[in-house]
Amino acid sequence: MALLLCLGLTAALARGCLHCHGNFSEKFSFYRHHVNLKSWWVGDIPVSGLLLSDWSQDTMKELHLAIPAEITREKLNQVANAVYQKMDQLYQGKMYFPGYFPNELRAIFREQVHLIQNAIIESRIDCQRHCGIFQYETISCTNCTDSHVVCFGYNCESSAQWETAVQGLLRYINKWHKQDDHTRTTPAFLMSPSFTCLEPPHLANLTLENASECLTQH
Repeated sequence: MALLLCLGLTAALARGCLHCHGNFSEKFSFYRHHVNLKSWWVGDIPVSGLLLSDWSQDTMKELHLAIPAEITREKLNQVANAVYQKMDQLYQGKMYFPGYFPNELRAIFREQVHLIQNAIIESRIDCQRHCGIFQYETISCTNCTDSHVVCFGYNCESSAQWETAVQGLLRYINKWHKQDDHTRTTPAFLMSPSFTCLEPPHLANLTLENASECLTQH
């Protein structure tokens, strides 16, 4: 019991994408406190308990994303429901033979990591399919706070749409550069080498034509 209590406290301090879901605490509290009923071999209990207690922080370690771990609420719900369904099915069974239960937990964990990776990347791709500046609301997997992602999409259907998109981008960049360096966040698309021509030294004399040429050279 002391071991399970310790594991529960450790999990409460962790952060990760699934941890941001409203049912996470209740679900994983149940999983941790019933882990001792799932294996014939006593050695499986601490191993499985550790997997569950470190679930969130291990998720963050395994994501390996080149972009911030920010997920939409809709996709977080989809991932969470998929994980809970798998876990509930696993817990519906009787006691398992030695080694089976922790191996199944690892498999669910790996599948969850892939689901989160795909969800975050798919949202970024969908964002870039727009024309011009686009923003969507997300949750930060690091601290579970509300966040948002800003991207610039090249999917414009006419020269007029493209011109409007570039004008919107220039307004956004000018506004962004005026923000406090210590509090502003840099959108991922502004880190691209193709945007060096839109940095502050070039903005004063930048024409719409030059900006358009800069963007189409990415």
